[in-house]
Amino acid sequence: MVKVITYGTYDMLHYGHINLLKRAKALGDYLIVGVTADDFDKSRGKINVQQTLMERIEAVRKTGLADEIIVEEYEGQKIDDIKRYDVDIFTVGSDWIGKFDYLNEYCKVVYLPRTQGISSSELREQKRLINVGLAGDAAFLNKIVSESSFVNGLCVRNLYSSNPNLLAAAQNGEIQIFDDYESFLDAVDAVYLRTDPALHYEQIQLAIRKGKHILCESPFVLQYDENEKLRSFAKEKGVVFMEAIKTAYAIAYRRMLLLLKEGIIGDIISVDATCTSLAGKQSPFEWDCLFEWGPTALLPVFDILGNDYLSSHTTVHYLDEEQFRTGFLKADFVFPHAVASIKIGNTMKSEGELIVSGTKGYVYVPAPWWKTDYFEIRFENQTENKRQFYQLEGEGIRHELVAFLRTIEMGKDFSNVSQQVSLGISRFLDDFYQKINQTRI
Repeated sequence: MVKVITYGTYDMLHYGHINLLKRAKALGDYLIVGVTADDFDKSRGKINVQQTLMERIEAVRKTGLADEIIVEEYEGQKIDDIKRYDVDIFTVGSDWIGKFDYLNEYCKVVYLPRTQGISSSELREQKRLINVGLAGDAAFLNKIVSESSFVNGLCVRNLYSSNPNLLAAAQNGEIQIFDDYESFLDAVDAVYLRTDPALHYEQIQLAIRKGKHILCESPFVLQYDENEKLRSFAKEKGVVFMEAIKTAYAIAYRRMLLLLKEGIIGDIISVDATCTSLAGKQSPFEWDCLFEWGPTALLPVFDILGNDYLSSHTTVHYLDEEQFRTGFLKADFVFPHAVASIKIGNTMKSEGELIVSGTKGYVYVPAPWWKTDYFEIRFENQTENKRQFYQLEGEGIRHELVAFLRTIEMGKDFSNVSQQVSLGISRFLDDFYQKINQTRI
């Protein structure tokens, strides 16, 4: 019996895929089809896959062409699979010619001609073309423009800003600049907000009223009740409303959360997160350190422990107390069965690490933990320690944009920033501005 193996993502399965599978099937007696896992696709740059792994496996199964379906999960797996399944022929599309010649050492390699005129990328491009306008004054928006180029079907053509020199693309005439927010909204399908958080409530309300989808950099409101009101209003109008924290889309961070939920370090006792930077002279267009770092530092606290803390205490150094401008802040939380702390600042520097302590061990994420591709699980017996590596592209921003578009298209929530986290951030900010349990230094 001649065994043949092939691999693919098989997103939005089309007749090109089917033709390729038919040719592969004709090469032998038994066809094994490897469907790439979501995380492996992301590590290869395929971040805008529309269907889940199970949906793609089911689509391949329904063709009736695969005798066996396996999941491709890691680099180097092809050699392992060829040996494990005693494969005679490895085959793949001709657009990969030469790429897999190294497999000739293990089996015969055949490159098959692809069906011309169709690809999953083209189908995704045709399926959606959403004009996302950018609103804000900070240079951070240049990252959004850059990362949007990795996402099929998303275009950035409009900017609402009081800083006309903000974007290089705007200076080149590729992006139209608006100084009127309402006119800006009329020109876009969706909006990415990174304006002053004090303005978010009114700006988001108007965007929802106009039926525009919203991805808003956290914090999107400063009061707990405003958070709930906007969520209800967006739901009523059928508008996608997501909070943006790029760290939530880092593969390593998501894997850490799953391991913690599985109890790998036992019951969680404490979560400690530090985020600092030496900003120097703050630009008038940049955010205060509470806005810049607060939501990121609070993300693991509320993701892991929930937002129902019993009490909190904040120690803060104000640069301008009347304007609530902070240079340093430390917050301590007490939960029913755990504690947490965050330390943030832009006038001091500290080790930007994340430590999650449990009854069996602890997780250590080195600086800068908010864009990590690596963490350690440590135990009393050091021989049991484990290291986890996951590639991070674009600081998580491109994956965040993909989640936003998928939510718009499919009507399902693909956000990695849960309502639990969002409401926890709003509750903390509400307490902060009321100066509840606050010490000034």
